[in-house]
Amino acid sequence: MQTASMGTEEIKKDVNASSWQTDLAYDQWKALPVSGPRPPARYKHAAVVVDEKLYIIGGSRNGRHLSDVQVFDFRNLLWSNIKLKPNSDKFEDGGLQEVLPAISAHNMVKWGNKILLLGGNSKKLSDKIIVWVIDLETHLCGILETSGKVPVARGGHSTTLVGSRLIMFGGEDRSRRLWNDVNILDLETMTWDVVEAMQTPPAPRFDHTAAVHAEHYLLIFGGCSHDSFFNDLHVLDLQTMEWSQPQVQGELVTPRAGHAGITIDENWYIVGGGDNKNGCPETLVLNMSKLVWSVPTSVKHRDALASEGLSVCSVTIDGKKHLVAFGGYNGNYSNEVFVMMPKLRDSLQPKIFQSPAAAAAAASVTAAYALTKIDKLDFKTAELNSKGTENHHYEQDFTIDLETLTEEKSVLELSLSEVKTENSRLGQEIEEVNNTHAELSKELHSVQGQLIAERSRCFKLEAQISELQKKLESVQSIEDEVQALRGQKSALEQDMELASSAQRQGSGGVWRWIAGGGGSDA
Repeated sequence: MQTASMGTEEIKKDVNASSWQTDLAYDQWKALPVSGPRPPARYKHAAVVVDEKLYIIGGSRNGRHLSDVQVFDFRNLLWSNIKLKPNSDKFEDGGLQEVLPAISAHNMVKWGNKILLLGGNSKKLSDKIIVWVIDLETHLCGILETSGKVPVARGGHSTTLVGSRLIMFGGEDRSRRLWNDVNILDLETMTWDVVEAMQTPPAPRFDHTAAVHAEHYLLIFGGCSHDSFFNDLHVLDLQTMEWSQPQVQGELVTPRAGHAGITIDENWYIVGGGDNKNGCPETLVLNMSKLVWSVPTSVKHRDALASEGLSVCSVTIDGKKHLVAFGGYNGNYSNEVFVMMPKLRDSLQPKIFQSPAAAAAAASVTAAYALTKIDKLDFKTAELNSKGTENHHYEQDFTIDLETLTEEKSVLELSLSEVKTENSRLGQEIEEVNNTHAELSKELHSVQGQLIAERSRCFKLEAQISELQKKLESVQSIEDEVQALRGQKSALEQDMELASSAQRQGSGGVWRWIAGGGGSDA
């Protein structure tokens, strides 16, 4: 159910800095009353919480990248900054060291007493991903030397820590190419490898969020391409390396990019984001076991929390977990620190990452085990009833328990019957799918045979056409020769006719002279 929109309020300024959390209500964002100067407002920075302190590194403001390291202390509500020092010596497996450059759209993870930064947009030209390391005790900063299949440099990607491995997905490189690849950095060997995942991966994207559930599943949500915004959820099984797009339930989630996410137990909290037109005011929660979206709270559309490029972390103070958000851009840059105390939510048995057949099989085993226990209890109860009236009080208790167990047995038998029916139905569906697959395979082979025959026929027709073209060319040359011969014949006939005419004229004149001479003598 969608909650009513409400603006974020600031905790009372006169509240004691050591007890500000007492002014919080569940599932309601509050702006902390920061003492002293604040860092420059920004977005597309990176954030992480270590020992009740919020570390903010880099970001962007007015098209300019930032390189500062800001620290917020939740105990005294004060900001401070760290001056990084270049590490001139090798840092574990590190190589050449230098102070951190201005950077934005990067990722940051906590690793022991260090902070690792991966990728991002900066003026430092590199074709490959750079991994920066900052020692929180010495404030030394440098580049970690990595090997293997190092990914191409990019920003707007996601990086998630699973054990001693960093899993990186997606992003946009310097030539604006979008990626949907999965790369893994082993922090023990500092070696990169690329994952050849199976099934259909998410579309290439950047400015999405990622989370890991039970160190078994990598979840990818939202993000954008150059012309589309996404609201889809994809899951990568880290054991089988297979992608899937499971069906989700609950609230309708709008497409978004530039949002931020953090997990607390079974729940994945998503804050902010937008689609270049409107910011997203609702705080989303995905129960990662049941795959159900809910909206515990919402802010006004122009609120700083309805921004793109903000950050969200979790901090534990006095045993209570809080969400903490910073920065973002919604037409204005923000440098506010917001906190929210999430209400505990039910965490039921995971079921959505199991196939229907696996769930049915598990239910069958559970039901069979319960029936076995009930049968044993029936036998023991019969023995107790045969011992006499001295245990009458206990017999009554066991009779009540027996009735209860008998009812449970009936329910379990009914459940088992339903499971068997479901198994039978699934078996029939599998058989139908197999039959359909076999028929489609036959049809495919038939079509392939027809295609081969048609191709052979086409080849023959092409050969015939070629022969006819050659014949046509020869016919044309013959016609040209006939035409020339006709012209020669016509010219010859004209010459013969002229010669004949001249001969006739010469012969007639002689005879006329002879004839004329005879007439005059008479």
